[in-house]
Amino acid sequence: MPLPTLHSWREAWIVYRRPQVLAMLLLGFAAGLPFLLVFSTLSRWLAEAGISRTVIGFFSWVGITYSIKVLWAPVVDRLPLPGLTRWLGKRRSWMLLGQLGIAAGLLAMAHIDPRLHTGLFALAALGVAFASATQDVALDAYRIEIIGDEYQGAMAAMYIGGYRLGTLVAGAGALYLAAFLGWTQAYTIMAALMAVGMFTVLKVREPDHAIGRATWENEARVIRYLAGDSRLPPRLRAAVAWFIGAVICPFTDFFARNGRLAIVILLFIGLFRITDITMAAMANPFYYDLGFSKIEVANVTKLLGFFMTLLGAGLGGVLVVRYGIGRPLLAGAVAVVLTNLLFALMALIGHDLVMLSVVISADSFSGGFATSAFIAYLSSLTNRAYTATQYALFSSLMTLVPKIVAGFSGLVVDASDYVTFFLYASALGLPAIGLAWYLLRQSSPLANSSGRNAEGAETQRAQSNG
Repeated sequence: MPLPTLHSWREAWIVYRRPQVLAMLLLGFAAGLPFLLVFSTLSRWLAEAGISRTVIGFFSWVGITYSIKVLWAPVVDRLPLPGLTRWLGKRRSWMLLGQLGIAAGLLAMAHIDPRLHTGLFALAALGVAFASATQDVALDAYRIEIIGDEYQGAMAAMYIGGYRLGTLVAGAGALYLAAFLGWTQAYTIMAALMAVGMFTVLKVREPDHAIGRATWENEARVIRYLAGDSRLPPRLRAAVAWFIGAVICPFTDFFARNGRLAIVILLFIGLFRITDITMAAMANPFYYDLGFSKIEVANVTKLLGFFMTLLGAGLGGVLVVRYGIGRPLLAGAVAVVLTNLLFALMALIGHDLVMLSVVISADSFSGGFATSAFIAYLSSLTNRAYTATQYALFSSLMTLVPKIVAGFSGLVVDASDYVTFFLYASALGLPAIGLAWYLLRQSSPLANSSGRNAEGAETQRAQSNG
């Protein structure tokens, strides 16, 4: 089993001075900014506009766009944009297009009255969500391809920091602006803030897209096998071949590279976040039932939680550089389970602001730590030939099962109590710990034997062979 390259502590910490890592702060901000503007912030605007709760509930379906982005990720992976791709390259052109779409959609929302033109307003919100999800697909691919796997933890940490800052501006910031200037001006300013991402895209360099010879040969074999019917008209056959290369081959490539471990890896991805997502579904009702005020919850969970998340993500990025992906990821999985046990303890203690601060600090720190290591792990699983499609698949899978399970959280609380619920949520994380331990002991991407590293080595061999 190949061992991760170890770096000194100094080398691990100064990774945050790399320009590629610093750029992720601004790109993460551009990714996080539109998210709440089509969710909780938008719900507040609609409520103040007198829109019925039923219609506001329907607006939440806009968020489904983020969960199905894998459907058009192959287009982002393969289709060049006329003019833009020649100028900026494949990844930067799609990021810029997404950012322009977000800004245009936010401007449209700002100048459409949701009471008079509810349908048109909903289409504008859907456009923002679609453009935002498209930006996410291209940005994830850019983040993975621009720098080596050992730095993906730091890239993830900086992305998380920028993303959380973006959601803070789009949440509290937009509410402040709306209170003083009105919703039209608030959303207009939010649209203008997308210039941060656009400027960054224009300044950063495009990643290298050198693809190994073996990958192209494997893809050609799959295309010949699935589209080999000579009776098809030439244009239709070319379209079928493109579809197979863009949509089918990313999946066959993943299973071919990982063999018998592929199912285990996908199961691990689907279960890793089940504990924190399940717990989060009942977090606010829990705070309310314990008697915490809105101000107390906002100060502790939003402000203190924000900074503790950044600290945890930053440490996670450093440890991935220092020790590789495997051990920090396993430690993060254990930490997330243990912090849920702290919530069970708080349920026994009751209303205690100090205890709330301790629990939220631990939970936010462990969540940031685990997330940065997990994003680094998902990044290491991708093949450079299919980065956008494969990462979109992984990121969709990592929330699918947890969100389904989280839907039953209220039933558990109603049938028992909060102590039992948090013990249950902690127990849900045990399979992820076991799978992390198993994968760490195998010759798998968790041990830094990633598909992307293999692809890089393959490219080097092809280049050295002429």
